[in-house]
Amino acid sequence: MTKHYNKTELKNRRRQLRSEQTFCEKIVWNYLKGRKLSGKKFRRQYSIDNYIVDFYCPELKIAVEIDGDVHNLPEQKEYDIERQKYLENYGVAFVRLKNEEALVNGDKAFARIGELIDELKHSSQPGKL
Repeated sequence: MTKHYNKTELKNRRRQLRSEQTFCEKIVWNYLKGRKLSGKKFRRQYSIDNYIVDFYCPELKIAVEIDGDVHNLPEQKEYDIERQKYLENYGVAFVRLKNEEALVNGDKAFARIGELIDELKHSSQPGKL
């Protein structure tokens, strides 16, 4: 059986990304860590196949991505769309937050994550917000 999650060959890259967190990622991590959101465990810089997502809840297969300014570039948008489609084939549901959402209106941004958790806890179908 092929291992799809947290591949050993990506371990150093995941560590590097954790040590180089953006300010916004630090804010979101402080909110998600320690089962603070609906009692669900999130991991940061988690890999699925050859992709690394910012935050991931393995129990419900939820990925939370923080999109900074670089994600507005056309080539990055295209890459993000393809990457997300690929991971959705594994049943991963996505919440994409722009930096501004987490910084300016964090309560609303975190509520979106909470809504997806509630939706997935009460449904067998993954959803998107």
